[in-house]
Amino acid sequence: MNAREEELVARELLADPDAALQCFHQKRWAELAALVRFARRDVPVELAQTDPALYRMLRDQVTRFFLRGGDALCLERIEALASGQVALKKEGPF
Repeated sequence: MNAREEELVARELLADPDAALQCFHQKRWAELAALVRFARRDVPVELAQTDPALYRMLRDQVTRFFLRGGDALCLERIEALASGQVALKKEGPF
């Protein structure tokens, strides 16, 4: 996925938090990693001058992402899952 595709995926998932949850459940790790990377990089400040409405909307969406627990996602682990280097293991008695 190139940088533009990642940004589009991240913006789509930020707009619909339930879609981000579906990515997690469907193990679409590359899309989830794009979302986490975008949110951690934050919205470019330059956007506030060129498109203030878009800047405010994205800032609000990133803030909601973190308030819903997005900062608990480990980007390194998600990237490893996306590349197929790590297999999920079940823990617990079941």
